[in-house]
Amino acid sequence: MRIYGTRKCTITKKAERFFRDRGVSYHFVDLAEHRLSKGELDNIRRGIPAAQSLINTESPVFKKRGMAYMDYDEAEEILACPLLLRTPVVREGSRVVAGDNTAEWDAFAREAKLR
Repeated sequence: MRIYGTRKCTITKKAERFFRDRGVSYHFVDLAEHRLSKGELDNIRRGIPAAQSLINTESPVFKKRGMAYMDYDEAEEILACPLLLRTPVVREGSRVVAGDNTAEWDAFAREAKLR
């Protein structure tokens, strides 16, 4: 399992604590230090419903860049600036959940315990 986020993000910290408290091992990817590859972003996008955006429209980066008033390609923007990603993104195989979703995290944890 992978958790994508930043060390400063409180919801990412919440996700890490959630899985750590349940004894589920994970690999943390700090988006402030590492960019996503195109292949990894494609894997994440395949696991998210098409209508759901991966860009955090409330992030300071989104607002600073004035993206609310722009037409943009979501994938290109995330590849250029991974801090736009709605975090945390939790991925296990083809299953992906973005944002604060403890119900889905619980499903991930239950499945991890079965393995």
